[in-house]
Amino acid sequence: MRSRAGGFGGDSTDVRGRCQVQDLPQDRRSGRAVPLWEKTSHAKAYATLAGEKAKAIAKEKGIEDPQKADACLKCHVTGHGIDAKYFAEGFLAADGVQCEACHGAGGDYYKMATMKSLTKGEIEPASVGLVVADAKLCVKCHNEESPTFKGFDFEKMVPKVAHPIPAERKAQYKAQQ
Repeated sequence: MRSRAGGFGGDSTDVRGRCQVQDLPQDRRSGRAVPLWEKTSHAKAYATLAGEKAKAIAKEKGIEDPQKADACLKCHVTGHGIDAKYFAEGFLAADGVQCEACHGAGGDYYKMATMKSLTKGEIEPASVGLVVADAKLCVKCHNEESPTFKGFDFEKMVPKVAHPIPAERKAQYKAQQ
């Protein structure tokens, strides 16, 4: 068993990043994960640290540059603090909070054949490192430690980032068995 990449679920040592997921279908039938993610604050998490509000908060906390501070990056960049050897070529920290922050390092599940097998129920998500996000995972960043924290209600927030595979696509995959 390989050692896992940082705090990611599963045993994969390969953090793929947004660039890999873009290769999967992003049409209405697939759930449009990337276009939906691009509209979220997760996608803009790193860029947010360059804003005036973030700089002012950082200054109050004695932080010179929030885009370089571990205290900020640990929640604004997927995989921050993990050895670079675990990241696939093309991974960009500037993409902020990417898929793998919630779903685990994707090296063992990002391929279309694996995703189809997952959807068909042929393999268990945990067997390929795919994490099903829950409130416990979210509150690792959405908590009182954040200087902008205003409370967190998982049930209210999850629809803002949800990107389920539509039922008709799941049925199509299952019919291919």
